Amino acid sequence: MTALDAQTDSISITDDDAPAERQGSTPIERPKRATPLQVFREMPIVIKLSTIWLLLVFGGAIYAKIDTVLLNDALPLQNPNLQTNNFNPATGEFGDGEPNESWSSAHWLGTDTIARDTFARIVHGAWVSLIIAMVSAGFGVVVGGFFGSLVGFVRGRTETVTMAAMDVILAFPALILLLAMVSIFEVRSLTVIALVIGFLSIPAYTRVARAGSLAVSQREFVLAARAIGTKPMKILFREVIPNVLPTVLSYAMVAGAFVIVVEGSLSFLGLSVQLPTATWGNMINQARGNLKVNFAQVFWPSMALVLTVLSLNSVGDWLQKRAAHRGSAL
Repeated sequence: MTALDAQTDSISITDDDAPAERQGSTPIERPKRATPLQVFREMPIVIKLSTIWLLLVFGGAIYAKIDTVLLNDALPLQNPNLQTNNFNPATGEFGDGEPNESWSSAHWLGTDTIARDTFARIVHGAWVSLIIAMVSAGFGVVVGGFFGSLVGFVRGRTETVTMAAMDVILAFPALILLLAMVSIFEVRSLTVIALVIGFLSIPAYTRVARAGSLAVSQREFVLAARAIGTKPMKILFREVIPNVLPTVLSYAMVAGAFVIVVEGSLSFLGLSVQLPTATWGNMINQARGNLKVNFAQVFWPSMALVLTVLSLNSVGDWLQKRAAHRGSAL
């Protein structure tokens, strides 16, 4: 036996030298994602109140739409277009309301200049703002988030071409495109307006997602996945997009507030959905002529718009800070 053979025989692999899996140790568990209830408990009191308000607006809009479309105004919420001082075919009687009536048990926020219930119109008007904000966020998160994550990960010519196209969309005047679409379809429908605003929202989300993707693509876990030969598309969907998504969703809250302001401005100018569909913007526009007679009819829809925008900004800012804090701990 040679000296080399003797040395080899003297070396033995013990249990201490075996991998952790062979020793029966449990694998390291990834940190669990917080549930919505846990996230709500983390919020400061102001952010909690803002979240509750947004839930009320969302619930009220869904409630009003179900009442109108499915139940034919069977729920205890008045028809937003019913003039309560005129004949009511549902009851066979004349209504008990008067134009510019102050608040009462029958009309919680009073009536407007043609005796329509203000509270019902505010609740129904939330549906328009909700749909436009959700369509905009959907286009931005799905389309803009995907393209932004993709170009930030693959770089090269794909990034150059994609970002050039986004710059062209950003440079196009949004109001002119909206007016052009309204002229082509000859109708100011909620669907057309929501789709146009959603399309114009894509570039901003793409930029946000690209910035997050550029940072995530240089993290250790992505570099390790590249080193072991993982397919690029698998890395994109399993490592990059999940880590970019929280930032994009947080931005969607802030961008949704801006979209609601845009829709309110278009309604005020008469460029949003057609009357008599209730929106917060056209309620303010219709009531401004009687501002001295009935200030409340301008105040209530304005407050609904302001509180919703403020709540979206507050919750969105808090979620962005939380996402940034968690991202720095990766």
